[in-house]
Amino acid sequence: MSGQGWLAGKVALLSGGGSGIGRAVVDAFLAEGAQVGVLELSPAKCEELRASLPAVVVVEGDATMASDNAKAVAATRERFGRLDTLATFVGIFDLYTPLADIPDNRFDAAYAETFAVNVKSAMLAVRAALPALREAGGSVVLTLSSSSFYAGRGGPLYVASKFALRGLLLQLAHELAPEVRVNGVAPGGTVQTDLRGLRSLDQFETVLDARPGREEQLRARTPLQVALRPGDHAGAYVFLASDRAVGITGEIVRSDGGLGAR
Repeated sequence: MSGQGWLAGKVALLSGGGSGIGRAVVDAFLAEGAQVGVLELSPAKCEELRASLPAVVVVEGDATMASDNAKAVAATRERFGRLDTLATFVGIFDLYTPLADIPDNRFDAAYAETFAVNVKSAMLAVRAALPALREAGGSVVLTLSSSSFYAGRGGPLYVASKFALRGLLLQLAHELAPEVRVNGVAPGGTVQTDLRGLRSLDQFETVLDARPGREEQLRARTPLQVALRPGDHAGAYVFLASDRAVGITGEIVRSDGGLGAR
């Protein structure tokens, strides 16, 4: 779609773009004319991306490692010559585990895992991409959560990490202006994702989306009575990455079915 679309001529790197919301945003960015690179941990998801979207640069790597973030930035710039937008989608869930139910001998590991995946990965992605983003006058779009605003949308580890990510967004918007805009999208509960529990609590084989009745629960708790799917959030990322949002930084689009209007 060269020469057309809201993102025509732009290059984006999506961290965690192999499934769920990230994968939907890959498709949306391509449809709007962007050239796209993806950093993805899962070999199977990388293989699927390469097979279905050969124009996308796919780097297999761990978003919690500085070296892998740097590798993804370098590969994207090498192929496309620049980098205009970084978007992050990496996350892990605590399956609503209460603080008192975390075993003493696993607390340190669970804390470290949650904050490494949900917060550190975003910091490392921005650090790696920052020189290219400054050069392009680009933007960052972080994926937050309704848990960045409301209690009860996870356990204390997850909610605390998402509030921390919200603080990171605001600090980066202040710190990186005027060269780089920093915004976010805060999706509410979403079906058809691969959001998993913590390895450190033996939860990783549990996928949140597999819980019985999840779609009905999401509809019941949102004023719009919707069970959102990954593609329902993608337009917010397109807008924030586009030149139509040139005057916007430090803002968060709450794509959550209207939770704030309850």
